[in-house]
Amino acid sequence: MHPLDNVIWKALTTRQVEFAECCDEARRFMPEVTALGGFREPTAESYASLAKLVGARGTIGVFLDDAYQARAGWEFIAGAPLLRMVCENGAAPAASRLDSDSELVELGDADSPEMMELTALTKPGPFSKRTHHLGTYLGVRHHGELVAMAGERMKVPGWTEVSAVCTRPGHTGHGYARILMMEVMRRIRSRGETPFLHVREDNVRAIEIYQGLGFSQLLRLHFAVLRNVPV
Repeated sequence: MHPLDNVIWKALTTRQVEFAECCDEARRFMPEVTALGGFREPTAESYASLAKLVGARGTIGVFLDDAYQARAGWEFIAGAPLLRMVCENGAAPAASRLDSDSELVELGDADSPEMMELTALTKPGPFSKRTHHLGTYLGVRHHGELVAMAGERMKVPGWTEVSAVCTRPGHTGHGYARILMMEVMRRIRSRGETPFLHVREDNVRAIEIYQGLGFSQLLRLHFAVLRNVPV
């Protein structure tokens, strides 16, 4: 098995157990942290445990090895094939610089409303008001406005995920994503860990950026947002 197999379950049973809500064979992150959950194995018992966690009409995002197949008691809301990419070579590309009107800042609780607004606008993936509690989140402010960010989400032994990479429309083309990712990755590597990430398979531009930073594809998986609809 690869250390990133069943990564949501593994994160919630190892390095991020303090963020877990549990029920038998399923776990999820606290909803105010992020809308992701997982199970030990994708069995009927595990889905039943997940249903208890989310409650009637509750929704959850899961990672699956294969495309979601219809299952009694669950409604498929949305989903997409994902690529899991890893950066194991440890070689950093040449650093870029921000222009004089921009600054790189560490983000915290006071910045949460702006982070929520930015992710709602750019839709990099599930993001909640306490997602930034999962790790370091960095942003670029241009004339004081938060125009880009990136940070750390899931963590398992030896690995940390780079996530929420996004740039406000009208501010692309300045290399903000690359600058932010390089700094997030530098901090991950300084702890002796390896960066990984998830990206939609159809997000060609983002994949090109990640490859330029040294990421390579590990595997293809499927993201599914499901709603519990008791029968």
